[in-house]
Amino acid sequence: MIRQLVTDSELNTALLRQSWRGRKMYSYYKAYGLDYSFCQFYAVGEGGILLRLNDTVLICDAQEEDAEELAVFLRMHRPFRVECNEPVRTQLAGLLPEYRSLHRTMFQLVPDAVADDVEDAVEFNPPLADVYEILKAGFPNLQDYAMWLTDTSHRCRHGVSRVFTYKGSTTASIMFDIDDSVLVGQVATRPEARGLGHARIFLRWLAGFLAQFGKTAVLYALDVRESFYREIGFTALETEYVLELMEQEQDNLQKGRLDNGNS
Repeated sequence: MIRQLVTDSELNTALLRQSWRGRKMYSYYKAYGLDYSFCQFYAVGEGGILLRLNDTVLICDAQEEDAEELAVFLRMHRPFRVECNEPVRTQLAGLLPEYRSLHRTMFQLVPDAVADDVEDAVEFNPPLADVYEILKAGFPNLQDYAMWLTDTSHRCRHGVSRVFTYKGSTTASIMFDIDDSVLVGQVATRPEARGLGHARIFLRWLAGFLAQFGKTAVLYALDVRESFYREIGFTALETEYVLELMEQEQDNLQKGRLDNGNS
């Protein structure tokens, strides 16, 4: 049975804080609570939790026997992306042929030596309009500016997220910092600055910046970007699949669609 959670006492936040996906869900609870129509939490089966966030669904600790009911829920809401634990994802892939499975790798950011003047080129509180322009170039199907700005500024104001730029051309965000576990995402560089090594230098600096505070930082990379993070020296921790809705007219562009916590 899937039922919406409407009071704080119904949400098992201790469970959410035990996994990376759960922490991501918990970060949105910290930012929005349970009162927004675009950010709704549901109980799934005997102990699973589902978050419907705009056009993304995140599922934590569901069971195989929940798959058929989850498939009905997903057909009803048609989210662009679904993230969930195995083997539920395998079951859903068989039940929902309109979704494809995309492989991605979780990398841990590993500190490395960078020049002393790198931090001088880092903007710790950049204008969000400038950040959006960088992201838009890297993610063709980025949601409209007003929606992105509202969400990003809200999460930053509530201390859930933080946005950086480097040399005004590369950006990355702390999507959340929960119990010293940090998810980095929304990594992009302006087209005219690509090939100059900005992302490589900036991410190495960011790894060291977070490590000095005792934080473990990770990011996710689809296969098209996996080799880049290996070359930087980041450590591959695990791999998984996510489900994405196939839209034939824009099939190629959708692979670059921006989703919080993905580069």
